[in-house]
Amino acid sequence: MKIILTFTLLMIPGVVSSISVTGYSGGGVTIKCKYDEGYTANEKFFCKGQWPECINQIWTDEKDKWVYDGNFSLYDDTRSAVFTVTIRNLSEEDSGTYRCGADIYGRYFYSKVNLKVIRDQPIRSVRGYSGGNVIINYKYEMKHKNHVKYFCKTAADQCFTVINTNRAAGWEQDRRFSVQDDRSAGLLRVFIRDLNENDSGEYQITVKVSEEYSFFSEFNLIIRDDDCCVKSISLSAAAGGSVNISCKYPQSHISDVKFLCWRSGADLCAEETSVKESRRWSPEGKIQLYDNREEQLLTGSISHVTEQDSEYWCGVQSDQGHKSFITRVLIHVTETSSSSSSSSSSSSSSSSSSVESQHLRMCIK
Repeated sequence: MKIILTFTLLMIPGVVSSISVTGYSGGGVTIKCKYDEGYTANEKFFCKGQWPECINQIWTDEKDKWVYDGNFSLYDDTRSAVFTVTIRNLSEEDSGTYRCGADIYGRYFYSKVNLKVIRDQPIRSVRGYSGGNVIINYKYEMKHKNHVKYFCKTAADQCFTVINTNRAAGWEQDRRFSVQDDRSAGLLRVFIRDLNENDSGEYQITVKVSEEYSFFSEFNLIIRDDDCCVKSISLSAAAGGSVNISCKYPQSHISDVKFLCWRSGADLCAEETSVKESRRWSPEGKIQLYDNREEQLLTGSISHVTEQDSEYWCGVQSDQGHKSFITRVLIHVTETSSSSSSSSSSSSSSSSSSVESQHLRMCIK
């Protein structure tokens, strides 16, 4: 979980202010230092250690542009009399005391920053497929449940907001992007539909704590167009009968959990059935699944079909809980009449026998 904290520190000549900052390994922190407008032309610095033996991490006289030095970057915004320091790829060794300040003719005016880096497992990357959908799960501490959340795409140290949410439970939608803040679980869900390769890139999930302080998790979204898998399947079934499905998935997901979810209206996954082991059927129910990892094939049966069973999705779930929806399954449900009930019953029985035979063949393999 990449974390960035944003603070505004007021530097008054002769006065040293202090603040504590918490970051997470693999993430980063951003610190905003405000200075007097009379010092816009002076050099700005960010150093580590006790004063006056403070080891410079970054020092520059450049104005209104980003300057980089290793994991550190600095931007001096002379119009706002604020300079911003960002530390990326944090490790526990980055913990310590820092100073951000200005060199005013050999006199250093600064603010003290006490940084503590906590070990964590950040989101590194999420994979999706062209024509499909993806759900990204972001877990946050409960103390942040009432804060506004943002989801945005990053470029050149800037974050272009895609969507934000300021209420619990309900989905906030903007075109192909949706966000749901489940505050009872401390979980932010991001849903992106109709993926294409242009959606690939760096993204951020931001929690705004106050006007001065926010933090975010950054990850890489990778969208591929894999030849192994069809994007959509159309099937037919008689009402009350059964229908069999078969979905291929990429080899890179062999060890992942496979699922089939039912879409109802705007709700992408109203109900979901998953299978976690290879060559084992999921528990009995309306939906039964079987994962043949040798053939990279998810098969199964949907019983007691109704008109509501018009759309399903086959997909995979990573060990961090992110879900990639790969193949859309459209089912055309035909009505049955009393005169054809025996035929429907026979068809249902045949379909059931087909699934049992398929199960037997898979087991023999």
